[in-house]
Amino acid sequence: MTTFTIGEHDFLLDGRPHRILSGAIHYFRIHPDQWADRIHKARLMGLNTIETYVAWNAHEPVEGQWSWEGGLDLAAFLKAVADEGMHAIVRPAPYICAEWDNGGLPAWLFGEKAAGVRRDEPVFMAAVQAYLRRVYEVIEPLQIHHGGPVILVQIENEYGAYGSDPEYLRKLVDITSSAGITVPLTTVDQPEDGMLAAGSLPGLLRTGSFGSRSPERLATLRRHQPTGPLMCMEYWNGWFDDWGTPHHTTDAEASAADLDALLGSGASVNLYMLCGGTNFGLTNGANDKGTYEPIVTSYDYDAPLDEAGHPTAKYWAFREVIGRYTELPGEVPPGSSPAPVLDSPFSAGIDLLDAVEASGTWARRDHLPTMDEMGQFRGQAVYRTRIEPRADAELSVAEVRDRALVLIDGSLVGALDRARKVCSVALPAGSHELTLLVEDQGRVDYGPRLGEPKGLIGPAVLRPGGAGEPVEITDWSYLPVPGDPRPLLSGEPVCGRAARDGRPVLRRGELAVAEPADLFLDTGGWGAGVVWFNEVCLGRFWDLGPQRTLYVPSPLVRTGPNDVVVLDLHPRAGARIATLAEPILDSPIAG
Repeated sequence: MTTFTIGEHDFLLDGRPHRILSGAIHYFRIHPDQWADRIHKARLMGLNTIETYVAWNAHEPVEGQWSWEGGLDLAAFLKAVADEGMHAIVRPAPYICAEWDNGGLPAWLFGEKAAGVRRDEPVFMAAVQAYLRRVYEVIEPLQIHHGGPVILVQIENEYGAYGSDPEYLRKLVDITSSAGITVPLTTVDQPEDGMLAAGSLPGLLRTGSFGSRSPERLATLRRHQPTGPLMCMEYWNGWFDDWGTPHHTTDAEASAADLDALLGSGASVNLYMLCGGTNFGLTNGANDKGTYEPIVTSYDYDAPLDEAGHPTAKYWAFREVIGRYTELPGEVPPGSSPAPVLDSPFSAGIDLLDAVEASGTWARRDHLPTMDEMGQFRGQAVYRTRIEPRADAELSVAEVRDRALVLIDGSLVGALDRARKVCSVALPAGSHELTLLVEDQGRVDYGPRLGEPKGLIGPAVLRPGGAGEPVEITDWSYLPVPGDPRPLLSGEPVCGRAARDGRPVLRRGELAVAEPADLFLDTGGWGAGVVWFNEVCLGRFWDLGPQRTLYVPSPLVRTGPNDVVVLDLHPRAGARIATLAEPILDSPIAG
């Protein structure tokens, strides 16, 4: 039986000192047919371990509706790691951050019955226990002493940056241990004294998360972890992007030099990320430290393997450094080649709002409901009411989460925008139908705003331009936009009219491909919205930048015609479906 334990100074594999050389690959951000390729390239770089989070809200987006299917098959991913002869680290949290929607916590946790998260609160802990038991049913038989790849399991995630409830951490440990998890348990925090003190318990191995000044950060970690191995559980070798800010990169040689200093100290490491992958669907998170910053669809992260799994300059620089501390395989991965360049027109389209209204049934409330109250945890919703200002007026809401198109009698007149702190719009006098199409752009994944509801936050007030008192609007009808709106395309094609008057549109076309290959879908001629490729939601696009292309994994691509559906909130005349030879993640930022 193989053993993996923690010694006085080292990790011990069958009693012998062992250094973990790990890379992060999130199975839920990579197409499952590409798992083996990314894992193999990790081993060719000199790594011996793969680390992954588990995203609770991906597996259970609706309470009680659980899935291990397809790209969520954690057991299959861990077996792919084992097939490559590598070890695995699993971090089931329940909170993961990871620039992922709501930090991985399901939105339904924050309903009326929930009293608090990430602390010892009965409702939350009951849900966490049910979640972790499901995950540990997969992990337990795949621990290293059972012949599987799993060598470490993490308790919570950077908890010292959020809370300080030791009883909560103890209960997580008890749940983990009672599920038969006997490999060493770890915690991770940024190397700050307060965080390291609050984020762990005696008996758990503290690890660090940082991306520079490694010797200094390891010294801080050692003060809080006097014995046992030192490990950077998240060596930040790149960074993520927000809509409207420049694409982030880090210098390959500088990162490699710091990695050399880390390994030269004898520490173990997990590269965050080795291959970042993609925020498919509407799974991107957001940050809000005074300004809301939604994260783009690509999670390329400027990692050693890019979003499409190709080695970058950072891969080769890191491989050279790692080769100073372990024997490298003789095989090296191939380089990349240009992707097919294709072009095709849209063949059909419909006015989105007309189609949604024709397919659904309006509900009414005597207050401004959130999307969460509608049971719409991601995507979009339509709000409608009638207003009768005697003079020009201003509509204002307490908060918009996260962007809302404002239409008067069906014509677009403005937008409410959380990121730009725009919570009001001017409206004309007279009797009008007021419609708002609200878009969730990603739930906050870090800090005290975890779990906040989406949609419009009241009160909604009509403020007269001249004399008169503000009036709260309380009579609202609402209609969630279907999470998969593609069936709406069976309606009348009115794409041309929608593009001319600026109303949102749902478009469809076909892209002919000679043979399956990775594609980079060019969104440069589009406005903002969501794309489906052969029934799979690729994610969001926005001409705000910096991301211009959407990655289409080759397993989604068919020989011959491929179905492309685009929901565009700001359609342009002449838009087409096109692909580029290379990805563009750093296009100019729109003003």
